[in-house]
Amino acid sequence: MLLGVKNMRGKYGFRFGPAFARFGYEAPRMKRGDIKFLLLEVLKDGPKHGYDIIGEFETRFHGYRPSPGSVYPTLQMLEEGGFVTGQEVEGKKVYTITDAGLKLLEERGEKPFEGSPRREKTVELWKSLGKLAMAVTEGSRNADDEVVNKMAEILDRARRDIYSILSEA
Repeated sequence: MLLGVKNMRGKYGFRFGPAFARFGYEAPRMKRGDIKFLLLEVLKDGPKHGYDIIGEFETRFHGYRPSPGSVYPTLQMLEEGGFVTGQEVEGKKVYTITDAGLKLLEERGEKPFEGSPRREKTVELWKSLGKLAMAVTEGSRNADDEVVNKMAEILDRARRDIYSILSEA
């Protein structure tokens, strides 16, 4: 049986985020204040809107994907400080690094975000698990009992195989 989380509408779904820390997965963390430097690093390559910036984080910084709740207030703070400018383009606010922002990065020096290889592997495993969960969900929607039982056998065998691999390590 797959574990689900009941949402506010009373439906079950799957969450792959902080709730999975109890299963050994922790989202990457950084020191307080580092996100502003990472935002400026991303904007060095050219103007971007918020969700482009968030997507770029995941690519550049080893699977780290900050929440909009941490990105947008930081962009606003950087804009108020004169480190970035923001202007409306086709209904989206596009941010551009300023000379002051470039100077701030230069003064900080080279301190790239350091993700561990272990964290990268963990992120890849969780992506695979998410794909598996989607396949099981889609496959079981209109399946008969025989198909559901076969899927449960495959999942149980996979779990046993994983424990077997871990016991040998």
